[in-house]
Amino acid sequence: MDSIKIALLGLGNVGRGVWKILHGHRDMIREYVGVPIEIKKVLVRDIHKKRDIDVPFHILTTKFDDILFDEDIHIIVELMGGLNPAYQYIRKAIEKGKHVVTANKAVIASYGKELIQLANQRNVLLRFEGSVGGGIPIIAALTKSLAANEIETVVGIINGTTNYILTQMTRYEMDFNTALKLAQEKGYAEADPTSDVEGEDAAFKLSILAFIAFGVQVPPQDIPREGITRISEKEIQYAAQLGYTIKLLAVAKKHDGKLDLHVHPTLVPITHPLAAVNDEFNALFIKGDAIGELMMYGKGAGSLPTGSAVVGDIMDVSCAMMSGFREPYAYRNVREDLYINGEGEGEYYVRLEVVDQPGVLGKISTVLGNYGVSIASVVQRGRGERVVPLVLITHRVERKKLDLALEEIKKFDVVEEVASILRVESHSS
Repeated sequence: MDSIKIALLGLGNVGRGVWKILHGHRDMIREYVGVPIEIKKVLVRDIHKKRDIDVPFHILTTKFDDILFDEDIHIIVELMGGLNPAYQYIRKAIEKGKHVVTANKAVIASYGKELIQLANQRNVLLRFEGSVGGGIPIIAALTKSLAANEIETVVGIINGTTNYILTQMTRYEMDFNTALKLAQEKGYAEADPTSDVEGEDAAFKLSILAFIAFGVQVPPQDIPREGITRISEKEIQYAAQLGYTIKLLAVAKKHDGKLDLHVHPTLVPITHPLAAVNDEFNALFIKGDAIGELMMYGKGAGSLPTGSAVVGDIMDVSCAMMSGFREPYAYRNVREDLYINGEGEGEYYVRLEVVDQPGVLGKISTVLGNYGVSIASVVQRGRGERVVPLVLITHRVERKKLDLALEEIKKFDVVEEVASILRVESHSS
């Protein structure tokens, strides 16, 4: 084989990154693989659109069939995003006997197991390193380097947009809307940032991690999630005074035959490794029974970081083609006995706005105690105002018990509102 010919589906942000890396590192890649990797076709919506990279006009096409039925094309690289038609294109490519590389979190979260099994049946390779951590090689770590471990915990900051926004709010005392606008100006947030700021993007990625790390497939829409749109400057200030910073965490923790799986804005102790992860950076904190604690850190999104992961997958598939060894995708056996526990138990931060008069804390404590909610610490801010903030941090408790208690507490005349409920990550994950 004189060269390995590939096709790109999509030439957006990540597609351009892949193009730049493949051309900029052409000699290094040829040396590593043994032959050149050549982009033969690129699927785009508009072949006449002006682009910031020099793509030969003759390789552009608007028809997927031009790629699917080209016998010279060995690897199809899907970088379109979204479920449809990306899923159909990936499935057709595998059925046609072509290898596939993708960074599509929505497709892999929704259809990953099915597509992996189909690829193994057809003796082709499916790789998707760029779908979770951008440039962080988390999939390879879990499936190869940590394959001998029983994974106990995967906790991470896996959305760069929300981490950038929260960093600006913390560092410069910005409100949410100002920080979001800045993120959009810098290209860290989309014009419609809903998927990021509402936690959907992180839920897609957590669904993939749950399958890779624990062998369970949980539809992303079934993962409890909450975004960051309700985080105020007040919450960030109170968290800092208590020794915490606020991060949007994706959590998968196995214990007692259960798997807690959720995405929530969370108070993280400033001594925790994840507390130092700022701006658009991502990080994953992993615990395995053999490795102990491990943290992987890097840029979780962007043209070149995600492009790096995609090109790494292309090179991996290319090397397999050159050696003739088609390693089937190794994933952990599905654990039928592992109960998906959703949010499970946790410690919580609760901010109440209450009338400043004697006996208020006692009334609230009594109701919490009636529902089995134990208070770890209490801070009351403000003096002289009629209404003051009362901040509680609970010991571990089921969320539904806390919610029932707070529903009763809301009815007190001395309670103006339950202003905020946030998860609290313990000092040791």
